Amino acid sequence: IDRDPGSRKQICEFPINKQDEIRRAYLIEGPYQPKNIDYPYNDDTHRRRFQPSWFKSHKDWLEYSPLTDAIYCLPCYLFGKKRIGRPGSDVFISTDFNNWKKVKDGMNCPLIRHVGKEPNSPHKIAVKCCENLKNYSRHIDKLIKKQTSKELENNRLRLKTSVEGHDESLDSKNMGNFIELIKFTSTFNDKVASVVLENAPGNAKYTSPTIQKEILHILASNVRNAIREEIRDAKFCILVDEARDESKKEQMAIILRFVDKEGFIKERFFHIVHVRDTTGLTLKNEICAVLSHYNLHIENIRGQGYDGASNMRGEWNGLQALFLKDCPYAYYVHCMAHRLQLDLVTASREVKDVHQFFDHLVNIINIVVGSSKRNDELQHAQAEQVENMIASNEIETGRVINTISEEGANYKQRGDAEGAYQVLTSFEFILILHLMKEIMRITNVLCQALQQYSQDLLNAMHLVSITKSLIQELRDDGWEPLLASVISFCEQHEIDIPNMNARYTKGRGRYCRQDDDLTMEHHFRIGIFTLAIDFQLQELKSRFSELTTELVILRKSNIYFLIDRLIHLVLTLPVSTATTE
Repeated sequence: IDRDPGSRKQICEFPINKQDEIRRAYLIEGPYQPKNIDYPYNDDTHRRRFQPSWFKSHKDWLEYSPLTDAIYCLPCYLFGKKRIGRPGSDVFISTDFNNWKKVKDGMNCPLIRHVGKEPNSPHKIAVKCCENLKNYSRHIDKLIKKQTSKELENNRLRLKTSVEGHDESLDSKNMGNFIELIKFTSTFNDKVASVVLENAPGNAKYTSPTIQKEILHILASNVRNAIREEIRDAKFCILVDEARDESKKEQMAIILRFVDKEGFIKERFFHIVHVRDTTGLTLKNEICAVLSHYNLHIENIRGQGYDGASNMRGEWNGLQALFLKDCPYAYYVHCMAHRLQLDLVTASREVKDVHQFFDHLVNIINIVVGSSKRNDELQHAQAEQVENMIASNEIETGRVINTISEEGANYKQRGDAEGAYQVLTSFEFILILHLMKEIMRITNVLCQALQQYSQDLLNAMHLVSITKSLIQELRDDGWEPLLASVISFCEQHEIDIPNMNARYTKGRGRYCRQDDDLTMEHHFRIGIFTLAIDFQLQELKSRFSELTTELVILRKSNIYFLIDRLIHLVLTLPVSTATTE
């Protein structure tokens, strides 16, 4: 190990499974205190330097580095945690200290202040961790006195190789994760292989379903306790979603979102609870029971994140309203990713031609994948195409539909396929296909960003603003490039291109009529392109300008008068419930 504290690596830089071993090595050596050297003077006018007598006053922790001419703390180096964003919090750990003038400043001496008066000062906690590490073996001896060291080692090996299968018999092809992981570990570790499964004593195999469930329960409990310690007294947000599992039971997932002590946004999966029904009151009672069990106070809730289901967002009896009665600061934020989905769906329904496009698209998909035989026809029709795809970079449109329309099992299949082919190879269908591809290309970036757990409201609203600007840019300057792309596609796939200057014809058959005031270009550009984009912009503006906008207006600072509290609130409030899903 590197003894000089000025050049050694930080503990966190070592592999996590080696850190305790390295800590023990440093504790055995003790603090690095070179005494028979020439300590250099500093550059100030008083010419002060390190005094070796300080080693006697702080012999258990003080270290000196000849390389940096500075002092450090060994226990805090081994177990201290750097608190990002607080100036000076890493002094004596990773940042050196050599302001010798202040050392003789009485009770304001940095060395005395570093130790601290409180029993739970960071330094004293680090010292306690060092003592616990040195006394580790004695703790184990007190817990298990009757077992020999060999039995203890073997039992640990059996338990540590674990993590219930439907069929755990020896001739089973899949014994479940627990047994399979033990088998896998034993294949490359002879020591484990000699004490597990058939080589273990009959009364100490540690593979029964009860043992497996107990181990998983202990692991889950320890994880939840660790999350509780991580939250401390911070304000937090609850993210909740419920779904029915394969056994037809309603399961509710609970995620906690908070800002940790280093200023980072955290979303932790905390619990999954079986609920008898999905009413707002039932969900609230189950959530409160979980929070109360882990001493998480409801009054510390600062946000609620759910989807738009009525049992969640209901104004009177919804889950969000019930929590607001107990905690008026538990702001409800409708999942932004869900809002974006609703925006796209609603906007598409408002434009008749776009709505019909998606109806036709669903019909085409149903025709192709509606039976196993059609799936086989799909694979057969694509076989040659896949072989040549890389070389030609082309896809022959309508190939599968043509196959079904010519070789379908009955008239209905052939008729449906023929109708779908006519739609699929129409100029209007291709135009809307390319238009929606462009709109979804822009909104997909926003959709993915909104689902990031580290996202915050301010940045999310900024991303929404950027998306609206990009869609507006598509509206203003995107028609000509889009039309050129559609025409090129139609020429490549031999699809008829209408005369853009011809009069637009409405309807079909006996209901067909020409509109003297509209050209084909006007219909495609104004009636489809511009109208579809305008509805998208309108939905984005309306869905993302309600509670979310109100929460980030700066006038809220008169309530949260400390700016850091306001920042913590904005970071804590949810953006999406993607984590729960």
